[in-house]
Amino acid sequence: MAIRPILHYPDPRLRTKAAPVADVGPEIRELIEDLAETMYAAPGVGLAAPQVDVPLRVFVVDIAAADEPSSLHVFVNPEIVRREGTLSWQEGCLSFPTVAEEIERAAAVTVRARDADGQPFELQADGLLAVAIQHEHDHLDGVLMVDHIGPLKRRIVHRKMMKRQRGGS
Repeated sequence: MAIRPILHYPDPRLRTKAAPVADVGPEIRELIEDLAETMYAAPGVGLAAPQVDVPLRVFVVDIAAADEPSSLHVFVNPEIVRREGTLSWQEGCLSFPTVAEEIERAAAVTVRARDADGQPFELQADGLLAVAIQHEHDHLDGVLMVDHIGPLKRRIVHRKMMKRQRGGS
């Protein structure tokens, strides 16, 4: 297991559409372990493979509070098959350090995917888990949280991230 470097906006690799995983073998299991370790170290509640420069359709989510047992969810080749309702949530992103924006998403989702052993499953989620799944799923398609906010806020976030990239605060 290893902590991998997380790509930060505006890195163009974050816009890459991820490829499906052909086989959940040892390399993918190692990637899953690295994603979890990197997410926990950051710390965050989710991390997608494209955020660590691996353009594959894999992400992990764990919304458990620090004082709760881990509830790690692994998603390989996920597909959101149902969305219901709407909610607004203050979202952050490990690829956008120090940025948090109010994003509107579906309040509940149903997702089909494979787990860390390659077994298919279907999960119904709402609240923070639904938000995290949608957020990480977006990363697999090269969609970023700034794509869900208005043009003025997008420019402000872009300037903040460019300043950060140049070494400003």
